Amino acid sequence: MNKSVFAAMSSILVLSAALAGCGGGDNKAGEQGGQAANEEKTGPKVLRMNLHSEPPTADPALAEDSTSGALLRATFDGLTRIGEDGKPHESVAEKIDVSEDGLTYTFHLRDSKWSNGDPVTAKDFEFAWKRALDPKTASNYAYQLYYLKNAEEYNLGKAKAEDVGVKAVDEKTLEVKLKNPTPFFLELTAFYTYYPVNQKVVESTPNWAGEAKTHVANGPFKMETWEHKSKVVLVKNENYWDKDTVKLDKIDFSMVEDENTELSMFDNGDLDWAGAPLSALPTDAIPALKDSGKMQTVPIAGTYMYKFNTEKAPFNNAKIRKAFAYAINRQTIIDNVTQANQQPAMGIVPPTMAVTDKPYFKDNDVEAAKKLLEEGMKEEGITKLPTLTLSYNTSEGHKKIAEAIQDQWKKAFGVDVKLENKEWKVFLDDMHQGNFQIARSSWTGDFNDPINFLELFKYKKGGNNDTNWENPKYQELLNKSALEKDPEKRKQILAEAETLFMDEMPAAPIYFYTHSFVKNDNVKGVVVDGLGFIDWKWADIQ
Repeated sequence: MNKSVFAAMSSILVLSAALAGCGGGDNKAGEQGGQAANEEKTGPKVLRMNLHSEPPTADPALAEDSTSGALLRATFDGLTRIGEDGKPHESVAEKIDVSEDGLTYTFHLRDSKWSNGDPVTAKDFEFAWKRALDPKTASNYAYQLYYLKNAEEYNLGKAKAEDVGVKAVDEKTLEVKLKNPTPFFLELTAFYTYYPVNQKVVESTPNWAGEAKTHVANGPFKMETWEHKSKVVLVKNENYWDKDTVKLDKIDFSMVEDENTELSMFDNGDLDWAGAPLSALPTDAIPALKDSGKMQTVPIAGTYMYKFNTEKAPFNNAKIRKAFAYAINRQTIIDNVTQANQQPAMGIVPPTMAVTDKPYFKDNDVEAAKKLLEEGMKEEGITKLPTLTLSYNTSEGHKKIAEAIQDQWKKAFGVDVKLENKEWKVFLDDMHQGNFQIARSSWTGDFNDPINFLELFKYKKGGNNDTNWENPKYQELLNKSALEKDPEKRKQILAEAETLFMDEMPAAPIYFYTHSFVKNDNVKGVVVDGLGFIDWKWADIQ
C-alpha cells in the first residue's frame, strides 16, 4: 500500500479514536439524563446502545453488513486486532513472522480460549477460512480471502480445500501462503471474515450462530441474550485472553428503527449513545444538535451510492445509468438533508484512498444528463421511460434522500419514480437476488486501500456486487494492480480501473460518509476508527 495513503488514513484513525474515545471537550451530551442515570450506578458497568435493526447473522463467514460486523467485533478476536491507534496489533497471534518475499506469514498463537472453555487452536483458523471459501457456505465475503494462494480457485470450484494457502502446522502455529505480496494483510487478519470459529461447535450445531445459548466466540464479550428484533445483550467474556483490559461488564443493545425514538431514549436517559456508527441521528434534529455542540462528527472512508440493476431495463444501458447519476444534485442533498459535512462523491473511492485528484463528472450536470438519456433511449429504441422503482432499507435518512432524488429525477427527466421501503434483511436478500431496479447502498472500507472499493465490482456474481455488471478489462486491470510492486504505477492502474467504472456507472456515487453521534461524557474509550468500525474492547463508564 502507498505509504502516503496510510499516513492520511492513520491521522483520521487517531482523530476518530480521540473524538469517540476521549469524549471531546465540546461534547455537552453528558448534560442529558443518561449521564445522571449512569452516575447513580455503583454496580456493573453497562453501556446502552441501539443497533437500529436486527443483525442478519452472528457468523463471521456469513456477515457482510455493519450491524453484524459490530456484533462480531465485540464477540470475536482475530490473529490481529485494530488498536486504539488505528493500526493492527498482535491479538490471538502472539508473534508474527513474515518471509522476505512477503508471501509467507507464520502466526504463533498465544494461549487463549473460546467462551465455552475450549482452547483456540491454529486449526480453528484454518477451518474457518476454508469454510468461508467453501462454495457450499455461499459467503458473500469469500473474496476477502482471495489474497491466499489458491483461495479464489477453491471458491470458484477450480481447486481443492487442501490447495488453499493456510495450514495449521501444530496447535499453536498457523502458516499462511499468499498469492501476491499484500502489504495490508495484517489489517485483513483483523477483519471478521478472517475470524476463527470453533469447529466442534459449528459441525455439531448447524444454527450455532443464530441463538445466544449456542453462540460460541473468543472475543472480549460473549452473547448472553438475543431476543430477535428486540434486543441483544453482551457480557464480559471471562475466558478472553486479555480480559483485564475489558472494563465494561455488559453492553445492552436495543433494536429501534426510528431515529427520533432513539434520540428521545438518549434524551430520557435510556441510552448512553445515539447515532452513528450503528444507527443515525434524525436529519431534522441535526442543525440543533450541531449548534448546541452536543454532536460529534468524524469523517470515515465510506461511499453512499445507488446501485443499478444492469440486467433490468432501462439500466442495462450505460448512458442511461450515467444520465441518472449526473442528474443528482449532491450538494443540495448534503446541505438540506444529511447536513453533516459530507463531501459530494464524484468517484467511487473515498478521498483518503483516492487514486486521482480529479472528479470524474460534475455534480448536478442536468444538461449532460439529458443528452446522455436521449442517446441511451435511442440506442434502446424507447421513447418514454417507464415508472421506475427505487428501493431502500428502513431509515428516515434513506427515505429523505430517496425523496430528494426522486424529485430531482422528476424535474430533470419527467420520470415517475416509485419508492420502496424494506426491512434490512429482506432488503439485503432482494438485492443479492436481483429483485430491484435502483437500490440504496453503501460501502465503508474494510482496510486502507482503494482496491477494497474497486474489487467490490470485479465479478458479476461476486458477493456484494449486486449490480450484475462485469467487465473483462476492469478485471484485467485489478489483476494487473495486484502484481505491480511500484506504488505509483499501481495507483495509475487503479485510476484507470476507476475511470472505466465511472464510464460504465453500474453504481452512482452520491456522497462520502461522515459519522455523527451524541454520547454521554462518562462513556470513555469507545473506538470509532477511520473506516467507521466501532470497538468496545477498551470502553469504560466512568
